[in-house]
Amino acid sequence: MRRILLIAIVILVVAGAGAAVWLLVGAEKPYKGYEGNEQFVEIPPGAGPALIGRRLTESGVVRDPVSFRAALARSGQARRLQAGEYRFDQPMSAREVIDKLARGDVFLRPITFPEGLTIQQMAQIYERDGGGSRANFVAAARNAALIRDIDPAAQDLEGYLFPNTYSLPRRITAEQLVQQMVTAFRDVLTQEIVQRAADRGLTVRQLIALASLVEKETAKPEERPLVAAVYTNRLRIGMGMQCDPTVIYALERAGKYTGNLTRENLQFDSPYNTYRYAGLPPGPIAAPGRASIEAASAPAEVPYLYFVSRNDGSHVFSETLDEHNRNVFEYQKKPFKH
Repeated sequence: MRRILLIAIVILVVAGAGAAVWLLVGAEKPYKGYEGNEQFVEIPPGAGPALIGRRLTESGVVRDPVSFRAALARSGQARRLQAGEYRFDQPMSAREVIDKLARGDVFLRPITFPEGLTIQQMAQIYERDGGGSRANFVAAARNAALIRDIDPAAQDLEGYLFPNTYSLPRRITAEQLVQQMVTAFRDVLTQEIVQRAADRGLTVRQLIALASLVEKETAKPEERPLVAAVYTNRLRIGMGMQCDPTVIYALERAGKYTGNLTRENLQFDSPYNTYRYAGLPPGPIAAPGRASIEAASAPAEVPYLYFVSRNDGSHVFSETLDEHNRNVFEYQKKPFKH
């Protein structure tokens, strides 16, 4: 009896040791049990180790729940696993999978909206980069209620979707993205900026309209306060803005912009056409960035009323029409005569 008992104990010890080795090897050996180049696994909030192990196993990311639990116990990170959607694109050991979940290395898709875009242009990027349909983005951007408290006159979110790079989960909706963009805009629109604008007699809507003109006219940081000063000075004396981008925006809204701005276009009848209608346009014509918003709230203290492109991305500024005409000849007409 003793001999049989001893043999049984030895068998159990050997089997236990074998199982331990098998679990250790299983935990450390890279594994890929899913087809294709990638696999996504959603870990819901509050999920425990058992559910996480089951999901990872069913998705072919780890070999089996037992080896996963063993690796998790050895790692000491059972309480650190984070919820979210994870992307796996190569064989990984159970320990590597655990480390990924403990870091919270969730899958996020970057999408970049440069400064100076309209809602329609942002919608094109949204669709192009796999976010969803253009129509869904445009529809979400009509929700003016998101900024009603700061702009009661808004009919949509033109100008209020802050241009930036956003890191998005795969299943985010257009409505959720638009909400993020409005939140980012609100973070930039500080009370100090709002107060500076108010001191100049500008509502938030007028401020962002002015900032959108600045954004469309120059990409050079040092010029933004100067461009803002030109339009602010024109406003003060009742002079027309005569801003080409406003005409382009008006034509785009009407579906009539061909890519070239003509003299005839400057007479296009739209409240956004600042060649025909005095003052700022009815609202923003694009999404300004932080620097343009700040410039619009605090333009440079200069007497300039005109500026013209040097054809290299920069502009030359002037106070009088005579100076401006000379600059136009120097930088716009003279080069084409040679």
